[in-house]
Amino acid sequence: MSADFWAGYISGAIGIIIGNPLDLIKVRLQASGPAETSVSHRQLARFDNATSLVRGAAAPILGYGALNALLFVSYNRSLMLLDSSVTDPTNPQNSALYKLWLAGALGGIASWTVSSPTEFIKCRAQLDSRPRVSSWTVAKDIVQNHGWRGLYFAGGVTCARDSIGYGFYFWSYEYCKTLMSSNEEETAGSAALKVLLCGGIAGIVTWASVFPLDMIKTRLQASTIETPAEARPLLQSSTGSQRQGAFAMARHVYQTEGLKPFYRGLGVCSLRAFIVNAAQWATYEWLMKYFQGHLLSQSLQDIA
Repeated sequence: MSADFWAGYISGAIGIIIGNPLDLIKVRLQASGPAETSVSHRQLARFDNATSLVRGAAAPILGYGALNALLFVSYNRSLMLLDSSVTDPTNPQNSALYKLWLAGALGGIASWTVSSPTEFIKCRAQLDSRPRVSSWTVAKDIVQNHGWRGLYFAGGVTCARDSIGYGFYFWSYEYCKTLMSSNEEETAGSAALKVLLCGGIAGIVTWASVFPLDMIKTRLQASTIETPAEARPLLQSSTGSQRQGAFAMARHVYQTEGLKPFYRGLGVCSLRAFIVNAAQWATYEWLMKYFQGHLLSQSLQDIA
């Protein structure tokens, strides 16, 4: 497979391992309601062992690695189609910013096929209060009760979040690199620092642009969790009525809680986004240089 596939896969898996504890807090804050919370204070504080910190991480480590690989491959190919002057997508110096955004949005739509089921499994595993609930038991639960289509619950809002978010992701990363570039020759240390800073900033910009959509997605997915007191179907809402759509959920939250819940957890998410994406971009860029250098040396050996 291509260098950008493996660089994307490995960097995505590393990002999940680093960021899962903070992501767990973010999801629980988003799912909590005003007075009667869907996630109790006891559940929010339940980090009593190492297992709690990685709850729901198995599906993202496998899924997000594949998602990130698909995202970067789709972005790179889309950018080269949109801008014929780009020969190296890892360094699109002269490409227009709107083309970077469009390529990122197309990459987000392509990666949705993986992100939608991965997010649903992760969210349910992180919020489910039953003991010994893992990503695997949640996935098995969904498929057994609702088939493979059940994995794409709240898929529409997830797709919108991914396309918009990843558009800003690549746009902000390349724009930040442009602002930080100088005519002086960069040292290895300054180049690495630039990648870390730009990657971290790109992560914050991305989540700030789509956080209300992510909150709606989390609320929709949280509403499918069964409680011990109720033996309701997996994909039935917590109110006992037909499950809500994204627009109905957004309207209900705004009418009952105002604007605040749409940004609840953004601080934790921004901290996580900076750390994860700084590490992710640094890993991706290093691996791309390594793979490209390895392929080049192989080609030279074949010619010789």
